[in-house]
Amino acid sequence: MNRHSLSVILSCLLPCFLTAQICTGNLGENIFTEGDFGSGSANILQTDPGIAPGYNYDTSPPPLDGEYLITADMSLWPSAFDWLTPSDNSNDPNGYMMVVNADFSPGLFYEQQIDDLCENTLYVFSADIFNVIPPGKNYILPRVAFLLDGVEQFNTGDIPETGTWNTYGFTFVTDPGQTSVTLSLRNDAPGGIGNDLALDNITFRACGPEAFILPDEIADICEDGSPLVIDATIIGEQFDTPAVQWQQSFDEGVTWEDIPGETDLSYTHTDLSGGFYYYRYLLANGIGSLQNPKCRVVSNVKIINVIPKFYNTVDSICAGLTYTSGGSVYDATGIYTDSLLTATGCDSIVTLDLTVVPNTEIAAEFSAQGPVCVDENDGFINLDTVLAGASPFDILFDGSPRAVNFSATGLAEGSYQILISDRFGCVLDTTISIEAESPFFVELGEDLEVDLGEFITLSAETSGNSMQPFWSVPELNIDCEPDCYTVEYQPLNSAFVYFSAISDLACLAADSVFISVVKNRDIYIPNAFSPNDDGVNDNLVAFGNAAAVSAVTKFQVYDRWGNLLYNSENMLLNQPASGWDGRRNGGERAADGVYTYVAEVMFLDGTAVLLRGDVTLLR
Repeated sequence: MNRHSLSVILSCLLPCFLTAQICTGNLGENIFTEGDFGSGSANILQTDPGIAPGYNYDTSPPPLDGEYLITADMSLWPSAFDWLTPSDNSNDPNGYMMVVNADFSPGLFYEQQIDDLCENTLYVFSADIFNVIPPGKNYILPRVAFLLDGVEQFNTGDIPETGTWNTYGFTFVTDPGQTSVTLSLRNDAPGGIGNDLALDNITFRACGPEAFILPDEIADICEDGSPLVIDATIIGEQFDTPAVQWQQSFDEGVTWEDIPGETDLSYTHTDLSGGFYYYRYLLANGIGSLQNPKCRVVSNVKIINVIPKFYNTVDSICAGLTYTSGGSVYDATGIYTDSLLTATGCDSIVTLDLTVVPNTEIAAEFSAQGPVCVDENDGFINLDTVLAGASPFDILFDGSPRAVNFSATGLAEGSYQILISDRFGCVLDTTISIEAESPFFVELGEDLEVDLGEFITLSAETSGNSMQPFWSVPELNIDCEPDCYTVEYQPLNSAFVYFSAISDLACLAADSVFISVVKNRDIYIPNAFSPNDDGVNDNLVAFGNAAAVSAVTKFQVYDRWGNLLYNSENMLLNQPASGWDGRRNGGERAADGVYTYVAEVMFLDGTAVLLRGDVTLLR
């Protein structure tokens, strides 16, 4: 085997050291016809496909170490360890993929022998791999080796936890006389926690030169024009004796048929009947290889659009609507002819047979029921029958397509628009509103603003019979046994107060009110007093909002030399008979003059305010 022809292709996520030629040309059809693992209605394939010689097949996910299974969607499993749960990597909702819980020791989890190959031909072996380990787990990462006849040719290295499908593979050239190879995939990471993967779209294709039909765009020709010649453009010298076979598809590219005798590098399209025509060609190195599907590559698809000379259109519209044909607009029954010149220069004649049908004023019968409780989603609207109009009908329920006689469930209170249009475009536009069968609400009133220290009373009102009232009030524990719909408390901080209750039909309702607490911390201490026993201003005391203050925790007076003359730890606020009486520590009278005070006031919300100032003593 020509080992120097090996090369890495597609997604090589680690540094690649195989630098030989990669496949830059066109690919053939997948020789592994079962490389996508097929499809089925069951989420788990129940029959062992026998493709993993080193693993046991499991039908009860998740598979254990050394097991695999074929599935469509891992998210439908009853359990999947802590893996990510991808689905099959295709557009087929029933398509299958292979999920492998790697064994503790290296082992083959996929192997296929391919026969009837062509010698001296470049082939591509690739596979889509998904690391099912979630990011951040620090588990063992999967690592997959690609083997050719038992010899490793390419290794993915550690496959990162990207949560995406990645494609890995390599190319090789068959030796002279070699017509068979065995291709394998092997678990190449150590055992333990991790090393788990999903596998899909295993492909094995021939690779050849670039094969084009240029230009790639759709070719427009006129029905009354000339035949069109399309050419096979082959770029590259990989095939020294290129051979082609032109093909045509009659189902828009799903299946293809050989065009007998068309093996030249050019093909002439002669059918000038209006419509779209699909062409491609097969390319191989020699006539013999061209007959072998495993040795040839496929060109791009060329579409030819033959623009008809005559268009005949029969249509009907609802009265009140218009029909546009070419540059003309019609709103009455009749046969109309327009001559059109297309962008490609084709002269076409359009005949429109238009019928305007009376508006039958579509009507419909509905049944509807609102949710049992406000804010619940158990209401429904059913379309029971459509009256008048011409089927088939197109129906939109709140913007989403629905079938005739639909049932829309899980609905909340609200208004829902329903549009019903018949085959002629006549439309019924109606709105159905549903309300809760048992509307139940509670009301706490408007938001409040109070001063710190103020007591307030909150009362909850309900719209009907209620039970299980519950208050959530900051700084207050309320026992609502058996019930309590009024609460009195002294808010210390701004906050929401919540109330909820349940109706006799088990409908829950709640309301909240925001209590804004204004924290006025104004404390007034006079700057002069006269302790002369005349009953007026005889004591130095603090004044303020007593309701907001829990205590004057400290009140001290000092002379100008810093000597403490008075110390009180619980002075009464707004009490003229308390406070400093102008004596030194309760003994001799202090002389007239200026003294310094320090006061600490503790408010109800736990905030302490320290006040300092001077006071003049005058007898």
